[in-house]
Amino acid sequence: KRFDFKQITLFKEYETDLPDVMCKASEIQQVFFNILSNGAQAMMASEKERDPAFTIRIYRVREFVVVEVRDNGPGMKEEIRKRIFEPFFTTKTVGEGTGLGLAVSYFIITENHKGTIEVHSAPGRGSTFVIKLPYHKL
Repeated sequence: KRFDFKQITLFKEYETDLPDVMCKASEIQQVFFNILSNGAQAMMASEKERDPAFTIRIYRVREFVVVEVRDNGPGMKEEIRKRIFEPFFTTKTVGEGTGLGLAVSYFIITENHKGTIEVHSAPGRGSTFVIKLPYHKL
């Protein structure tokens, strides 16, 4: 409600000839929505004067298709970054978030799709979510 995606620049860097990944589209959409909406909220709440932007990279590494979602927001302190996938953990005020979005995203990627998800972040350096999804050669 407090951010407008039209104000956020989106850079796309997609490798060509990527293999297909078997996944449930609605679940993967939920993961990306959670990451993008949290990032947008963080960038818009940031007091630094910079143009908010996401960079999405998709590429292959060994038996995985990797999706990186990077924002140029305020980043996270280590103690927050370590807990970001815990159920009910939130940095938002009461009524703004449940603390379930990234916990559910973690479950969707690791349990339902047998992949991995991690976050790299530091104060003043933005955040990068790295999702690895296995693909199967035919």
